[in-house]
Amino acid sequence: MPALPWTDGLKLGLPVMDETHQEFVDLLARAETADDATLPALWNELVEHTTEHFDREDEWMLATGFALGNCHAMQHRAVLQVLRHGAAEATQGNLAPIRKVIQELAVWFPHHAQTMDASLALHLQGVGFDPYTGQVSRPEALPAEAITGCGGGDCS
Repeated sequence: MPALPWTDGLKLGLPVMDETHQEFVDLLARAETADDATLPALWNELVEHTTEHFDREDEWMLATGFALGNCHAMQHRAVLQVLRHGAAEATQGNLAPIRKVIQELAVWFPHHAQTMDASLALHLQGVGFDPYTGQVSRPEALPAEAITGCGGGDCS
């Protein structure tokens, strides 16, 4: 069993976000069981997926009233830095950092999803944001001031 199996507890009720999260969990599980020969390619696939995943969420945040340097986006940047460092180490034949980060991501991701991403999903639903078109159907619900935290009560 993978360190992070997909469960209904990770669903947030925003289908595009849930699908992306399930893809992330699946890629992480594949990397976890990969042999040394296939791990670097799988890791690069995870890095690419996660970059697109985080970029999309960051765009949604900016479109709906989050400040550029909000803590949710900053956490995305920090995680991507770690993922890219692992990819660089893999090019040198050092897979140990990736193997360690896989285990750390299995602990980090559920918390991130159930706090920051859950807050973002609620915020997006509250302003009537369509993640496919980028349209906001309830602009009056957008915040008067830019959100600098994660959009919920778990961070400031």
